[in-house]
Amino acid sequence: MTGPARGRTIGVAIVISSPAREILEQARAGYEPTAGQMPPHVTVLAPLDVDDETMTAVVRHLERVALATKPFSLSMRGTGTFRPVSPVVFVVVSTGVSDCADLEASVRSGDMAVEARYPYHPHVTLAHDVADSMLDRAMGELSDFSADMLVRSMGLYERRDGRWVLVREFDFSA
Repeated sequence: MTGPARGRTIGVAIVISSPAREILEQARAGYEPTAGQMPPHVTVLAPLDVDDETMTAVVRHLERVALATKPFSLSMRGTGTFRPVSPVVFVVVSTGVSDCADLEASVRSGDMAVEARYPYHPHVTLAHDVADSMLDRAMGELSDFSADMLVRSMGLYERRDGRWVLVREFDFSA
C-alpha cells in the first residue's frame, strides 16, 4: 500500500466527542505544540502512505468495514504511559478495548493488511516526544480524567500541509 512521492498519507481514527474533546484539546495544547494538528482521537490505523489509485480501494474497504460494525460504548479513565519504550502519555481506554481492537483488525485486513509497528493498544494520546517533565505533568494533571461516549463512526484522515484533514466519515450500521 506504500505509494510514490505523489501519494498521500492517510490514517483512520475515532474522534472523541464533546465535551471530552474540548477538555482534551485544551490539555494537549499545554503539553505539546503539535496538538492542534488532529483532534483528540483513538487511532484505528496509524499513518500509511498510499498512492492516488489506491485511495479508491481504501474508501471501498472502509465502507464495507463500517457496514459490518455496530456502534459501541467507549469509556476513558485516567492516564497511562508507554515509557520507557516510547515517550508517550495517554488517556486510558477502559471500556470498548475489544471493540476498538476488532475494528482495527477489520480495517487492517484484505487489501489493507499492513504490518503494525507495535501491538494495537487503543488510547488517546495526550503528549508524545516532549520533555519528561511535560510527560509527567500530563500524567498527573489528567490522572482523574473520566469520560464516556458512544462510537458511531470512524474517520478517514489525510495529512495536508502539516494538519490532519477529515476526508470522509464512515457511519457504523451493522
